[in-house]
Amino acid sequence: MHQTMALQKHLVLFYVVVSFCAASCYSSGFQEVNSLHSSVDHEKESGYNSRAHPSYMNTIEGVKFREVIEPRAQLFSSRKLERAAGSKSSSSVKTISVANFGAKGNGADDTRIYGTIEASDDQSVYKDVTHWLIFDNVQSLLVVGPGTINGNGNIWWKNSCKRKPQPPCNEQAPTAVTFNKCNNLVVKNLKIQDAQQMHVRFQNCINVEASHLTVTAPEDSPNTDGIHITNTKNITISSSVIGTGDDCISIVSGSQRVQATDITCGPGHGISIGSLGEDNANDHVSGVFVNGAKISGTSNGVRIKTWQGGSGSASNIVFQNVEMNDVTNPIIIDQNYCDHKNKDCTQQRSAVQVKHVLYQNIRGTSASTDAITFNCSQSVPCQGIVLQNIQLQNGRAKCNNVKPAYKGAVSPRCS
Repeated sequence: MHQTMALQKHLVLFYVVVSFCAASCYSSGFQEVNSLHSSVDHEKESGYNSRAHPSYMNTIEGVKFREVIEPRAQLFSSRKLERAAGSKSSSSVKTISVANFGAKGNGADDTRIYGTIEASDDQSVYKDVTHWLIFDNVQSLLVVGPGTINGNGNIWWKNSCKRKPQPPCNEQAPTAVTFNKCNNLVVKNLKIQDAQQMHVRFQNCINVEASHLTVTAPEDSPNTDGIHITNTKNITISSSVIGTGDDCISIVSGSQRVQATDITCGPGHGISIGSLGEDNANDHVSGVFVNGAKISGTSNGVRIKTWQGGSGSASNIVFQNVEMNDVTNPIIIDQNYCDHKNKDCTQQRSAVQVKHVLYQNIRGTSASTDAITFNCSQSVPCQGIVLQNIQLQNGRAKCNNVKPAYKGAVSPRCS
């Protein structure tokens, strides 16, 4: 039995320790409670409360855990699928109350994940087909590895409408990990793989530090964004490796003051702002700073995409110190984005304004003839686009409805 894990206000649902060896393998990890806090960089700046008391769940020897999680705030349930060698498998459910291991509903607990949390391979047990694990309205929370969250996404991908356009197919699939309304949040040193759809989603959060994350899925896995940011303010993503079937990082409406540094991206669709303005929406993104990225073998490098007919703006954006290796569209702004699926892609007068964008110190190779593409709106053209010290080989610049400024050596340039 597998269900969504919801952490209600001021209550940490679970602290998971999963082991395939004897409990003694990890016994040293429980001897020093304070060792968890020593691994947090810049605690004061992030708002993290170093006086919080971690709650621990002891390893149950010989048990392989799959996440069978009751949607009750104080319970973690896990199905004992397979015991140690020589014993019979069991489908019984083991319910563990984290309150018995020191958890307190005071909003000041930490969650540390060892081993692997693996999603069920039975789609019928998902009561919520849009979420798997949720941290909801938790303040001053630290979620840290080492450990792996495995979404077991293949069972969802094979029936995705992107792979199987004729019904019946899956229009929706769960996001592996969602942080909703979590302020002063630290997430670090985790591996998230093979999500059912998106891997990690930060929504409606303030003051987030995410670092040393490894996010992976096959290149052909549909809609498997690595890190998705929506309506979130003051978020830093750093020192992370992301390779999936969709955007490595996607930043959408309501997000402000977003920093991404030391990012390795590929395969996937690159680092994207948008899409914005779909279905005539009024969307805004501002204050995005990408500094230090290696992007390889992706369909896009650094991208801004907006729908015709929308309104709002994407503004005050910096992409700097980026290395491109065989990227199909290394630099791209598309104000006429349309996926052609049940959409009217005819020219419309309104558009999301794209303005004040700096591309600085970007080098590498294009896998297509178009190294730079500015496909800006005829009615609401791009404004304040600056290219400084750009060297992209094997491609040209294709520019519509934009007059970029150049600083330093820039190649290619708009004709």
